[in-house]
Amino acid sequence: MDAFGRLLPETGRWPSAAEGKGFKPVAAQVHALGLKFGIHVMRGIPRQAVAQNTPIEGSSFRAAGAANTNSTCEWCKDMWGVDASQPAGQAYYDSLFRLYASWEVDFVKVDDLSFPYSTLEIEAVRKAIAKCGRPMVFSTSPGETPIKQSGHIAANANTWRVSADFWDNWKSLAHAFDLAAKWQGIGGPGHWPDYDMLPFGRIGIRCVGQDRQSQFTHDEQRTLMSLWSIGPSPLMLGGHQPDNDEWTLSLITNDEVLAVNQDPLGKPGVRVSRANKIEVWSRDLADSSKAVALFNLGDKPALASTNWSELKLKGPQRIRDLWRQKDLGKQAEGFSAEIPSHGCMLIRAFSPK
Repeated sequence: MDAFGRLLPETGRWPSAAEGKGFKPVAAQVHALGLKFGIHVMRGIPRQAVAQNTPIEGSSFRAAGAANTNSTCEWCKDMWGVDASQPAGQAYYDSLFRLYASWEVDFVKVDDLSFPYSTLEIEAVRKAIAKCGRPMVFSTSPGETPIKQSGHIAANANTWRVSADFWDNWKSLAHAFDLAAKWQGIGGPGHWPDYDMLPFGRIGIRCVGQDRQSQFTHDEQRTLMSLWSIGPSPLMLGGHQPDNDEWTLSLITNDEVLAVNQDPLGKPGVRVSRANKIEVWSRDLADSSKAVALFNLGDKPALASTNWSELKLKGPQRIRDLWRQKDLGKQAEGFSAEIPSHGCMLIRAFSPK
């Protein structure tokens, strides 16, 4: 912690942060690679800053005046909430984001903010970013963010968690379909519901569970990636990338699937139908084609079908299998495929020229 009650990188883990440099040297190396740099922080003000009543940088206020000691995090006892209704509270967040701007941070994930929903602190962070002199992507965590706050969160954050922490088990993935459906139609360029990280490859190294490879089957991983792409959700990898095997690498580098997630039209996907453990989702794309995902949430292989009328398509359609990157020809009235248990098919439908 610095003299103004702001947490700093621990120099035993981050030697480049010595002499007050913070994360700026790391950010410089990341930027040199053509990438953006982000940090994950906790909501609130350190309890030790309040106990010491440290001054708040850039203001006449002190930490005790910024704290809300009735606001705590259930699973992290390091922080008090910030009383964002008071000028001292806003001043503390302003000082915090001035520090992050000096480190050249591009992305900030603020934990313990979405659930319980911290309305005033979300607004205080947005105001602090606006004043800090540097654009930053603002992400809130963890969920479930209340759906009744959809307008407020979209106006203040760039991404927000719709789920609690998501891990590599089928129950969580099956539940993700209902969460995605709850938020369908909400979001657009610059403001996206976040289904949480992709637990692919080697995970659990220093957090939840044992060090392991993802327990999702290959079919379940394609299902996950397809739902996150058609939703769409930000794609944030939670595995240790240097240990990726060829399968994991192919999963996260399929350019035709990624293009659905990153489509510039920015129109959210929708659940078209749901019956007998089969779900059909679609998303309008910028080139006037439509991405269509057919999911089998059942425990046995099953036939999944859709017709062009329920997808609001007219006439025959050319079909492209996006996972196999293969043209499937023209279909007159709809599309059907045998889908493995917990598997999916992701296609793109084009009107013939």
